[in-house]
Amino acid sequence: MELEDFGYNDKLEKLRIENNLKDFEIGRIVSEHKERYIVKTGKGELEAEVTGNLRFSAKSREDFPAVGDWVTLTTYDSDFGIIHKILSRFSVIKRQAVGQFGEIQIIATNIDYAFIIQAVDRDFNINRLERYLTICNSSKVSPIIILSKIDLINEHQVSEILKNIKARIKNVPIIAISNKSQDGYDTIKKTIEKGKTYCMLGSSGVGKSTLINNLSGKTIMQTDTISQATNKGRHVTSHRELIILENGGILVDNPGMREVGIADSTSGLEITFDMIVGFSQNCKFKNCSHTNEIGCSVLEAVEKGEIDKASYENYLKMEREKAYFESTVAERQKKDKDFGKMLKNYKKDMNKNKY
Repeated sequence: MELEDFGYNDKLEKLRIENNLKDFEIGRIVSEHKERYIVKTGKGELEAEVTGNLRFSAKSREDFPAVGDWVTLTTYDSDFGIIHKILSRFSVIKRQAVGQFGEIQIIATNIDYAFIIQAVDRDFNINRLERYLTICNSSKVSPIIILSKIDLINEHQVSEILKNIKARIKNVPIIAISNKSQDGYDTIKKTIEKGKTYCMLGSSGVGKSTLINNLSGKTIMQTDTISQATNKGRHVTSHRELIILENGGILVDNPGMREVGIADSTSGLEITFDMIVGFSQNCKFKNCSHTNEIGCSVLEAVEKGEIDKASYENYLKMEREKAYFESTVAERQKKDKDFGKMLKNYKKDMNKNKY
Protein backbone atom coordinates (compact mmCIF):
# COMPACT_ATOMS: atom_id res chain seq x y z
CA MET A 1 0.00 0.00 0.00
CA GLU A 2 1.02 3.62 -0.60
CA LEU A 3 1.05 6.31 2.11
CA GLU A 4 -1.93 7.92 0.35
CA ASP A 5 -3.98 4.82 1.20
CA PHE A 6 -3.57 5.73 4.89
CA GLY A 7 -4.63 9.35 4.36
CA TYR A 8 -1.32 11.01 3.44
CA ASN A 9 -1.84 14.15 1.35
CA ASP A 10 -0.17 17.27 -0.07
CA LYS A 11 -0.68 19.26 3.16
CA LEU A 12 1.25 16.66 5.17
CA GLU A 13 4.00 16.52 2.55
CA LYS A 14 4.30 20.33 2.67
CA LEU A 15 4.52 20.14 6.46
CA ARG A 16 7.25 17.52 6.19
CA ILE A 17 9.30 19.71 3.82
CA GLU A 18 8.81 22.89 5.88
CA ASN A 19 10.15 21.11 8.98
CA ASN A 20 13.22 19.76 7.13
CA LEU A 21 12.17 16.15 7.67
CA LYS A 22 12.83 14.83 4.15
CA ASP A 23 15.61 12.54 5.38
CA PHE A 24 13.19 10.58 7.60
CA GLU A 25 10.60 8.00 6.67
CA ILE A 26 6.94 8.85 7.13
CA GLY A 27 4.43 6.52 8.75
CA ARG A 28 1.05 6.50 10.46
CA ILE A 29 0.38 5.00 13.89
CA VAL A 30 -2.20 2.25 13.41
CA SER A 31 -2.18 0.73 16.89
CA GLU A 32 -0.68 1.33 20.32
CA HIS A 33 0.41 -1.22 22.92
CA LYS A 34 1.71 0.45 26.08
CA GLU A 35 4.96 2.12 24.93
CA ARG A 36 5.23 0.28 21.62
CA TYR A 37 3.53 1.36 18.41
CA ILE A 38 2.62 -0.35 15.15
CA VAL A 39 3.37 2.00 12.25
CA LYS A 40 2.32 1.71 8.61
CA THR A 41 4.86 3.08 6.14
CA GLY A 42 5.16 2.95 2.36
CA LYS A 43 7.39 -0.12 2.77
CA GLY A 44 5.09 -2.04 5.11
CA GLU A 45 4.19 -2.44 8.77
CA LEU A 46 6.70 -2.26 11.60
CA GLU A 47 7.00 -1.95 15.36
CA ALA A 48 8.45 1.29 16.76
CA GLU A 49 9.21 3.20 19.93
CA VAL A 50 9.94 6.89 20.59
CA THR A 51 13.42 8.39 20.92
CA GLY A 52 14.77 9.13 24.38
CA ASN A 53 14.78 12.83 23.48
CA LEU A 54 11.07 12.82 22.63
CA ARG A 55 10.29 10.92 25.83
CA PHE A 56 12.39 13.31 27.95
CA SER A 57 10.90 16.48 26.45
CA ALA A 58 7.28 15.28 26.72
CA LYS A 59 5.33 17.29 29.29
CA SER A 60 2.11 15.26 29.13
CA ARG A 61 0.42 12.32 27.41
CA GLU A 62 -0.49 14.63 24.51
CA ASP A 63 3.20 14.85 23.58
CA PHE A 64 3.40 11.11 22.86
CA PRO A 65 2.19 9.43 19.64
CA ALA A 66 -1.39 8.21 19.42
CA VAL A 67 -3.39 6.18 16.90
CA GLY A 68 -3.91 8.30 13.79
CA ASP A 69 -0.69 10.30 14.17
CA TRP A 70 1.69 10.85 11.28
CA VAL A 71 5.26 10.44 12.49
CA THR A 72 8.79 10.64 11.13
CA LEU A 73 10.98 7.67 11.93
CA THR A 74 14.22 5.86 11.20
CA THR A 75 14.04 2.14 10.45
CA TYR A 76 16.84 -0.07 11.74
CA ASP A 77 15.35 -3.35 10.67
CA SER A 78 12.65 -4.36 8.25
CA ASP A 79 10.31 -4.62 11.23
CA PHE A 80 11.58 -2.06 13.78
CA GLY A 81 11.93 1.71 13.86
CA ILE A 82 12.51 4.73 16.10
CA ILE A 83 9.99 7.60 16.11
CA HIS A 84 11.61 11.04 16.08
CA LYS A 85 8.77 13.52 15.63
CA ILE A 86 4.98 13.78 15.47
CA LEU A 87 3.65 15.89 12.59
CA SER A 88 1.13 18.60 13.58
CA ARG A 89 -2.34 17.18 14.18
CA PHE A 90 -5.38 18.72 12.51
CA SER A 91 -7.75 17.13 15.04
CA VAL A 92 -7.48 15.37 18.41
CA ILE A 93 -10.33 13.44 20.02
CA LYS A 94 -9.72 13.37 23.76
CA ARG A 95 -11.45 12.94 27.10
CA GLN A 96 -10.62 13.16 30.78
CA ALA A 97 -8.45 10.21 31.78
CA VAL A 98 -10.49 7.85 33.96
CA GLY A 99 -9.49 8.17 37.62
CA GLN A 100 -6.75 10.73 36.93
CA PHE A 101 -7.81 14.27 37.82
CA GLY A 102 -6.59 16.92 35.41
CA GLU A 103 -5.15 14.35 32.99
CA ILE A 104 -6.18 13.89 29.37
CA GLN A 105 -6.51 10.65 27.43
CA ILE A 106 -6.13 10.87 23.65
CA ILE A 107 -8.60 8.62 21.84
CA ALA A 108 -7.35 9.24 18.29
CA THR A 109 -5.83 11.97 16.13
CA ASN A 110 -6.21 13.31 12.58
CA ILE A 111 -9.83 12.16 12.45
CA ASP A 112 -12.22 13.59 9.84
CA TYR A 113 -15.50 12.06 11.07
CA ALA A 114 -16.69 10.29 14.23
CA PHE A 115 -19.34 7.57 14.18
CA ILE A 116 -21.14 7.96 17.52
CA ILE A 117 -22.74 4.55 17.98
CA GLN A 118 -25.57 3.76 20.38
CA ALA A 119 -27.68 0.61 20.54
CA VAL A 120 -31.41 1.43 20.58
CA ASP A 121 -32.38 -1.56 22.70
CA ARG A 122 -30.49 -0.76 25.93
CA ASP A 123 -27.69 1.77 25.45
CA PHE A 124 -29.71 4.69 24.07
CA ASN A 125 -29.21 7.90 26.02
CA ILE A 126 -29.52 11.39 24.49
CA ASN A 127 -27.51 12.96 27.33
CA ARG A 128 -24.58 10.71 26.41
CA LEU A 129 -25.05 11.58 22.73
CA GLU A 130 -24.70 15.29 23.63
CA ARG A 131 -21.59 14.43 25.61
CA TYR A 132 -19.99 12.66 22.63
CA LEU A 133 -21.05 15.53 20.36
CA THR A 134 -19.33 18.00 22.68
CA ILE A 135 -16.09 16.00 22.50
CA CYS A 136 -16.33 15.89 18.68
CA ASN A 137 -17.14 19.60 18.38
CA SER A 138 -14.22 20.60 20.62
CA SER A 139 -11.95 18.27 18.61
CA LYS A 140 -12.89 19.72 15.19
CA VAL A 141 -14.31 16.37 14.10
CA SER A 142 -17.59 16.05 12.19
CA PRO A 143 -20.03 13.77 14.08
CA ILE A 144 -22.39 11.19 12.57
CA ILE A 145 -24.86 9.40 14.87
CA ILE A 146 -25.29 5.66 14.26
CA LEU A 147 -28.27 3.94 15.92
CA SER A 148 -27.53 0.21 15.96
CA LYS A 149 -29.60 -2.94 16.63
CA ILE A 150 -32.85 -1.52 15.20
CA ASP A 151 -33.91 -5.12 14.50
CA LEU A 152 -34.47 -5.54 18.27
CA ILE A 153 -37.30 -2.95 18.44
CA ASN A 154 -40.26 -2.12 16.18
CA GLU A 155 -40.48 0.64 13.55
CA HIS A 156 -42.65 2.88 15.75
CA GLN A 157 -40.05 2.78 18.53
CA VAL A 158 -37.27 3.62 16.04
CA SER A 159 -39.33 6.60 14.78
CA GLU A 160 -39.86 7.84 18.35
CA ILE A 161 -36.14 7.68 19.10
CA LEU A 162 -35.32 9.58 15.90
CA LYS A 163 -37.95 12.19 16.75
CA ASN A 164 -36.53 12.66 20.27
CA ILE A 165 -32.98 13.05 18.98
CA LYS A 166 -33.97 15.59 16.32
CA ALA A 167 -35.87 17.63 18.93
CA ARG A 168 -32.62 18.19 20.86
CA ILE A 169 -29.83 17.73 18.32
CA LYS A 170 -29.85 19.71 15.07
CA ASN A 171 -27.84 19.39 11.86
CA VAL A 172 -26.14 16.09 12.72
CA PRO A 173 -26.64 13.13 10.31
CA ILE A 174 -28.38 10.10 11.87
CA ILE A 175 -28.18 6.61 10.37
CA ALA A 176 -30.24 3.73 11.79
CA ILE A 177 -28.75 0.29 11.14
CA SER A 178 -29.07 -3.40 11.88
CA ASN A 179 -25.82 -5.38 12.00
CA LYS A 180 -27.93 -8.52 11.59
CA SER A 181 -29.90 -7.62 8.42
CA GLN A 182 -27.45 -4.86 7.39
CA ASP A 183 -30.29 -2.37 6.92
CA GLY A 184 -28.78 1.10 6.68
CA TYR A 185 -25.38 -0.19 5.53
CA ASP A 186 -25.76 1.32 2.05
CA THR A 187 -26.12 4.75 3.66
CA ILE A 188 -22.99 4.25 5.79
CA LYS A 189 -20.97 3.02 2.81
CA LYS A 190 -21.98 6.09 0.80
CA THR A 191 -20.87 8.28 3.73
CA ILE A 192 -17.36 6.80 3.89
CA GLU A 193 -14.94 8.58 1.53
CA LYS A 194 -11.59 7.34 0.26
CA GLY A 195 -8.66 8.77 2.23
CA LYS A 196 -10.87 10.09 5.06
CA THR A 197 -10.50 8.75 8.60
CA TYR A 198 -13.51 7.73 10.71
CA CYS A 199 -13.39 7.01 14.45
CA MET A 200 -15.81 4.67 16.23
CA LEU A 201 -17.11 6.04 19.54
CA GLY A 202 -19.50 4.24 21.85
CA SER A 203 -19.95 1.97 24.85
CA SER A 204 -19.06 -1.72 24.90
CA GLY A 205 -21.62 -3.99 23.27
CA VAL A 206 -23.18 -1.45 20.87
CA GLY A 207 -21.89 -3.33 17.82
CA LYS A 208 -18.76 -1.39 16.80
CA SER A 209 -16.67 -4.49 16.09
CA THR A 210 -19.50 -6.20 14.18
CA LEU A 211 -19.97 -3.05 12.10
CA ILE A 212 -16.25 -2.99 11.21
CA ASN A 213 -16.29 -6.69 10.30
CA ASN A 214 -19.35 -6.23 8.07
CA LEU A 215 -17.97 -3.11 6.38
CA SER A 216 -14.62 -4.76 5.69
CA GLY A 217 -16.16 -8.04 4.55
CA LYS A 218 -13.95 -10.09 6.86
CA THR A 219 -13.44 -10.86 10.53
CA ILE A 220 -11.01 -8.20 11.75
CA MET A 221 -12.38 -7.61 15.23
CA GLN A 222 -13.46 -10.18 17.81
CA THR A 223 -17.11 -9.83 18.81
CA ASP A 224 -18.99 -10.91 21.90
CA THR A 225 -22.48 -10.95 23.31
CA ILE A 226 -23.97 -8.77 26.03
CA SER A 227 -23.48 -10.07 29.56
CA GLN A 228 -26.82 -11.45 30.75
CA ALA A 229 -25.90 -10.75 34.38
CA THR A 230 -25.16 -7.04 33.99
CA ASN A 231 -26.83 -6.25 30.64
CA LYS A 232 -23.58 -4.47 29.73
CA GLY A 233 -21.17 -5.04 26.89
CA ARG A 234 -17.93 -6.85 27.49
CA HIS A 235 -14.70 -5.08 26.56
CA VAL A 236 -13.66 -7.07 23.48
CA THR A 237 -11.52 -4.41 21.79
CA SER A 238 -8.62 -3.81 24.17
CA HIS A 239 -6.71 -1.23 22.16
CA ARG A 240 -7.16 1.31 19.38
CA GLU A 241 -6.54 0.14 15.86
CA LEU A 242 -6.64 1.71 12.40
CA ILE A 243 -8.20 -0.32 9.57
CA ILE A 244 -8.25 0.31 5.80
CA LEU A 245 -11.51 -0.59 4.03
CA GLU A 246 -11.76 -1.82 0.43
CA ASN A 247 -13.41 1.43 -0.69
CA GLY A 248 -10.43 3.42 0.66
CA GLY A 249 -12.04 4.65 3.87
CA ILE A 250 -10.02 4.45 7.10
CA LEU A 251 -11.61 3.31 10.37
CA VAL A 252 -10.32 3.64 13.93
CA ASP A 253 -11.93 1.30 16.43
CA ASN A 254 -11.77 2.01 20.17
CA PRO A 255 -12.38 0.11 23.39
CA GLY A 256 -15.89 0.73 24.69
CA MET A 257 -16.11 3.81 26.90
CA ARG A 258 -18.27 3.73 30.02
CA GLU A 259 -17.05 7.16 31.13
CA VAL A 260 -16.94 10.10 28.74
CA GLY A 261 -15.34 12.90 30.73
CA ILE A 262 -15.30 16.34 29.11
CA ALA A 263 -11.87 17.94 28.65
CA ASP A 264 -11.01 21.35 27.18
CA SER A 265 -14.45 21.77 25.65
CA THR A 266 -15.41 25.46 25.78
CA SER A 267 -15.94 25.66 22.02
CA GLY A 268 -17.45 22.17 22.02
CA LEU A 269 -20.15 23.12 24.50
CA GLU A 270 -20.95 26.29 22.57
CA ILE A 271 -21.46 24.34 19.34
CA THR A 272 -23.39 21.43 20.89
CA PHE A 273 -25.68 23.73 22.88
CA ASP A 274 -25.78 26.60 20.41
CA MET A 275 -29.45 27.31 21.18
CA ILE A 276 -28.67 27.86 24.87
CA VAL A 277 -25.69 30.04 23.95
CA GLY A 278 -27.92 32.03 21.60
CA PHE A 279 -30.48 32.78 24.32
CA SER A 280 -27.69 33.62 26.80
CA GLN A 281 -26.77 36.66 24.69
CA ASN A 282 -29.96 38.34 25.95
CA CYS A 283 -29.39 37.65 29.65
CA LYS A 284 -29.48 40.67 31.96
CA PHE A 285 -26.06 39.90 33.44
CA LYS A 286 -22.95 39.08 31.38
CA ASN A 287 -21.72 36.57 33.96
CA CYS A 288 -25.12 34.87 34.23
CA SER A 289 -24.85 31.25 35.39
CA HIS A 290 -28.33 30.44 33.98
CA THR A 291 -29.39 28.85 37.27
CA ASN A 292 -31.38 31.36 39.36
CA GLU A 293 -30.70 34.91 38.13
CA ILE A 294 -33.47 37.40 37.48
CA GLY A 295 -33.56 38.36 33.81
CA CYS A 296 -31.96 35.12 32.60
CA SER A 297 -33.13 34.54 29.02
CA VAL A 298 -32.07 30.87 29.17
CA LEU A 299 -34.29 30.12 32.18
CA GLU A 300 -37.19 31.95 30.52
CA ALA A 301 -36.72 29.86 27.35
CA VAL A 302 -36.70 26.64 29.42
CA GLU A 303 -39.93 27.67 31.19
CA LYS A 304 -41.59 28.44 27.83
CA GLY A 305 -40.45 25.13 26.37
CA GLU A 306 -38.21 26.80 23.78
CA ILE A 307 -35.21 24.93 25.25
CA ASP A 308 -35.55 21.27 26.18
CA LYS A 309 -35.32 21.01 29.98
CA ALA A 310 -33.30 17.76 29.94
CA SER A 311 -30.83 19.27 27.45
CA TYR A 312 -30.52 22.39 29.64
CA GLU A 313 -29.77 20.26 32.73
CA ASN A 314 -27.22 18.23 30.77
CA TYR A 315 -25.55 21.48 29.66
CA LEU A 316 -25.26 22.71 33.27
CA LYS A 317 -23.80 19.38 34.35
CA MET A 318 -21.12 19.49 31.66
CA GLU A 319 -20.37 23.16 32.41
CA ARG A 320 -19.70 22.24 36.06
CA GLU A 321 -17.58 19.30 34.96
CA LYS A 322 -15.56 21.52 32.60
CA ALA A 323 -14.97 24.10 35.34
CA TYR A 324 -13.81 21.39 37.76
CA PHE A 325 -11.49 19.86 35.15
CA GLU A 326 -9.97 23.27 34.37
CA SER A 327 -9.39 23.93 38.09
CA THR A 328 -7.65 20.56 38.55
CA VAL A 329 -5.45 21.24 35.50
CA ALA A 330 -4.51 24.67 36.91
CA GLU A 331 -3.77 23.11 40.31
CA ARG A 332 -1.58 20.40 38.77
CA GLN A 333 0.30 22.98 36.68
CA LYS A 334 0.95 25.09 39.80
CA LYS A 335 2.33 22.04 41.64
CA ASP A 336 4.60 21.22 38.67
CA LYS A 337 5.80 24.82 38.55
CA ASP A 338 6.48 24.90 42.31
CA PHE A 339 8.35 21.60 42.11
CA GLY A 340 10.44 22.89 39.20
CA LYS A 341 11.29 26.04 41.14
CA MET A 342 12.25 23.99 44.21
CA LEU A 343 14.47 21.74 42.09
CA LYS A 344 16.14 24.75 40.49
CA ASN A 345 16.86 26.31 43.91
CA TYR A 346 18.19 22.98 45.18
CA LYS A 347 20.63 22.72 42.27
CA LYS A 348 21.71 26.34 42.84
CA ASP A 349 22.41 25.61 46.53
CA MET A 350 24.35 22.48 45.63
CA ASN A 351 26.54 24.44 43.25
CA LYS A 352 27.21 27.08 45.94
CA ASN A 353 28.32 24.39 48.41
CA LYS A 354 30.94 23.14 45.94
CA TYR A 355 32.99 26.30 46.39
